[in-house]
Amino acid sequence: MGKPTVHDIAKAAGVSLATIDRVLNSRPGVRKKTVDRVNEAVLKLGYVRDLSAANLARKREYRFAFILPDSESQFVSSLVGAISEASKVQPTDRTMINVVLVSENDPHALARSLDSLGRSDVDGVAIMAPETPQLRDAIGRLKSDGISVVALVSDLPNSGADHFVGINNLAAGQTAAVLMGRFSGGREGKVLVVSNSMQSRDSLERRLGFDSVMAANFPNLSVLPSIETHGDAERTERNVSSALQVHPDLCGVYVLGSGIQVLVNTLSRSDRLAEMIVLAHELTPFTKSALLERSIDAVITQDVGHLVRSSLRVLRADTDGLDTIPSQERIRIEIILKENLP
Repeated sequence: MGKPTVHDIAKAAGVSLATIDRVLNSRPGVRKKTVDRVNEAVLKLGYVRDLSAANLARKREYRFAFILPDSESQFVSSLVGAISEASKVQPTDRTMINVVLVSENDPHALARSLDSLGRSDVDGVAIMAPETPQLRDAIGRLKSDGISVVALVSDLPNSGADHFVGINNLAAGQTAAVLMGRFSGGREGKVLVVSNSMQSRDSLERRLGFDSVMAANFPNLSVLPSIETHGDAERTERNVSSALQVHPDLCGVYVLGSGIQVLVNTLSRSDRLAEMIVLAHELTPFTKSALLERSIDAVITQDVGHLVRSSLRVLRADTDGLDTIPSQERIRIEIILKENLP
């Protein structure tokens, strides 16, 4: 027997094709008793709707926006590249994608950008930004307008976002701690932690995971308070240079997000790089070259293509009122060394 069709459902439920169409597309005008009968027939026959064909037939278009920080981050650039690639590979999905870059240190500008979006502009947005009161309010307005919201890379647990797409950042920090502790070989010393902003949920969770494992398993290493760079290269260099002077026993650095390039350059000029264990996040052109040169010991990363594709699948599912497949949307933590560089 072939795949069941709408004709089979209509026959089993004893209704017309027009009624089947209204039920499948959640349109009004059908009695609840009839809707239940159609849904029972769908389940009994194992009917799976081809949404791509249905959307193509009714000229349905998805309109999604990615809200990303306007920075010089190579990771953000790789995300933009992955979004551009995703928008080209599946024309039958009829998906229009817009990338909006917003100042990463201006929550009011971010809120204004989100407030400019309405139901007539987008069906859903994916947002990579720190969770601030301004952002929470803006997301609330999007949700009240029926717009789906995905938190991208950094979770927004208190904002009412529909989904989070990214790695388990607590586990990522724990992974970094194991690497730092094992690479130290038992020697005593201090570890510096560098973050763009501890307001970002991903940095906060990575730091919590890192601290928990370091305290429990590696008492030989003392973890210093986080240095926040706010994307400022001069500030990063100044603070890292100061830490090197104040802590002659500094033996490791863990970079939670951006800023790795300035940090590595600062360590190189101080002649302390060779004695340091350096861990970073995200595989970018710079971290690749740094791994090859042994300036970085390991990179904890996530597949940016998977991040983008997962965000689009989740937003489409929300738009169509469907469930997602959790296993398909789980983003894996990857550990990259020089020896296994892709």
